[in-house]
Amino acid sequence: MLIHPRGFDHPDAVKLNDQVQLEYAERYGDEGDVTPLDPSMFLPPHGLYLIAYDERERPVATGGWRTQNRNAEGYRDGDAEIKRMFVIPEGRGRGLARRMLAALEEDARAAGRVRMVLETGDQQPEAVALYTSSGYSVCEKFGYYREYESSICMAKPLRLPRA
Repeated sequence: MLIHPRGFDHPDAVKLNDQVQLEYAERYGDEGDVTPLDPSMFLPPHGLYLIAYDERERPVATGGWRTQNRNAEGYRDGDAEIKRMFVIPEGRGRGLARRMLAALEEDARAAGRVRMVLETGDQQPEAVALYTSSGYSVCEKFGYYREYESSICMAKPLRLPRA
């Protein structure tokens, strides 16, 4: 698998985002994730959007992070928020999400972010298991879905490696 930085508006990103939205709609019975997102939110050094490609150069996974700071939606100064983590169904079970997550954490840490945060939902047990096994823990709710009972917010400190 090769992971490349791409714009959130790149055609492969749009294609995979449409797929993840369909999955959200199936799991939650609604229109998907309506969190306002703009491609500029994922531009370095304030964010990053990645797409993973398989050996046949097909897009198989996405993930991004964007800068967040203290605001009325419950974020803290220094937060990096994960958005649109997704692996296509035929690519699951191969460690793609874990590799994508590690790449996002590394980049956010290098950008000076101090905490990685994310919002998932109670109908995504695979995501909760991935994040828990990667050192994330449930935290106070934040973001667009903070008032939703089905929302699960998680966080992980991003510490610089010891010299």
